[in-house]
Amino acid sequence: MEFFKLICAILATALYFAATALSLRHFIHMFQLNSYKPKVQLKWLKDNARGFFAGHVMGAVIALICAVLSFRLPMSSVGQGLMILLISAVLLFSAISMRPKPAKIPLKYTARIKRLIFTLCIIYLLPAAALIILYDWGFAVVFAAMYVIWVLLSPWVVLLANLINRPIEKAINLHYINDAKRILSECPNLTVVGITGSFGKTSVKYFLDELLSVKYNVLKTPGNFNTPLGVVKTVRGELRATHDIFLCEMGAKNVGDIKEICDIVHPRHGIITSVGPMHLESFGSLENVKKTKFELADSLPDGGMLFLNMDDENVRDCSKGRKFIGYGIDDKYGYHCENLTCSSLGSEFEIVSPSGERCAYKTKLIGRHNVVNICGAIAAANSLGIPLDDLRPAVRRLESVPHRLELKKNGKVTIIDDAYNSNPSGAKAALDALGKMEGMRILCTPGMIELGDKGEELNREFGAYAASKCDFAVTVGRTNSEAIISGLRDKNFPEEKIYAATDLKDAMQKIYAINTADQKIILLENDLPDNY
Repeated sequence: MEFFKLICAILATALYFAATALSLRHFIHMFQLNSYKPKVQLKWLKDNARGFFAGHVMGAVIALICAVLSFRLPMSSVGQGLMILLISAVLLFSAISMRPKPAKIPLKYTARIKRLIFTLCIIYLLPAAALIILYDWGFAVVFAAMYVIWVLLSPWVVLLANLINRPIEKAINLHYINDAKRILSECPNLTVVGITGSFGKTSVKYFLDELLSVKYNVLKTPGNFNTPLGVVKTVRGELRATHDIFLCEMGAKNVGDIKEICDIVHPRHGIITSVGPMHLESFGSLENVKKTKFELADSLPDGGMLFLNMDDENVRDCSKGRKFIGYGIDDKYGYHCENLTCSSLGSEFEIVSPSGERCAYKTKLIGRHNVVNICGAIAAANSLGIPLDDLRPAVRRLESVPHRLELKKNGKVTIIDDAYNSNPSGAKAALDALGKMEGMRILCTPGMIELGDKGEELNREFGAYAASKCDFAVTVGRTNSEAIISGLRDKNFPEEKIYAATDLKDAMQKIYAINTADQKIILLENDLPDNY
């Protein structure tokens, strides 16, 4: 009988690990999406983990009741063993029932994640080993208590494992950073151009890469590799002695983030595309955003060129007392755009340089915001030695950056995909582009995030501005739906033209069910990540 009970204990431990793995995987995934930032993870736990705890608390209560019954009622060893298995099954079932929905961005099993999982395995093996050793006295009670302690605390155990691994991670990161610095030092003729901004930086990077390739061999950070380690990975994996220019996108969520990247790559020139209320939850204030973005300007050497988007009010405010080259549409300082015409087929405009030289350009890209970004890329490329006229074919070849005012046509449906990381200024520019389209104009959005205390106010303003730009509005999810709909109602937007969808699938089903003889123009403004 004791052997049977031991077998039950081993099976129960296996079920315990299965329940733990299901619980831990979700929180490991969220930790990765939260950029391995403990403070961000803790805030996420406060805002999003209620459902998880509610389900597991219920499972824990049932397990404890079963454990108490196993001692209060007379049971044979077989009965106690079966009770242990019943408790384990309850715990596993609660873990399965609480598993998250399929992720938009799956968990990436990077080397850091594997090290985190290894540490977690050790943490969870210790009590499991003790349970098997102590199986012969009150295993059920101990097992249930272990579930309460370890599975319910799994979100914090992930942070504990990260804390344990922190010295190792810091040492590994320092090794990678020093190796990247070494590689850069071995390329003395390389010109590094830093690009940052609250929005527009990725588009300017892609556009400038295309324009500079007319004359130079260019390397750019891929996708949104704009963190210190993303930049380091690019340098270590892709930089070659044959490259002339390195376009380094620099992202930030905290004061000092841009300076950290600059201290690695030492940019010769810099472009600041915008300054706006992005990531206010971590920055704390718009002033901190301004300070952080202009860390790039402060890092440039004597003789380095600083390019500023002078259409941006916050950039203009920070430009005072600095030597720079401006670009824009409304502001006529430096490189500026004139005779702009935009339609659903693209844009045409002239660029006037600081010397007064003019050149006409055409692009298939839509939206005023894209033209401002192209203007910035032309300003930098021309200043780096490429004649304006030589840039005309490259401008005509420019493609939409994925998920940034990307135009997709399919029969009677046209999608303006602006689903990447929405912000107040970028959302306004996207709505302006939608407003210029001909057809049934439909807005589909979950709203904007990471705006701190201003989130509700700015999403309400977004809804109010959208009222004059679209014919039908669909909100997605619960995060910002109420604020956006309130803004629409403030402008007397027809109630029957508003739909609150539970998720993107529900939203698209509603949109495609709308009957209209006109072309459907669907603006997808933002797509919230899995940790929202």
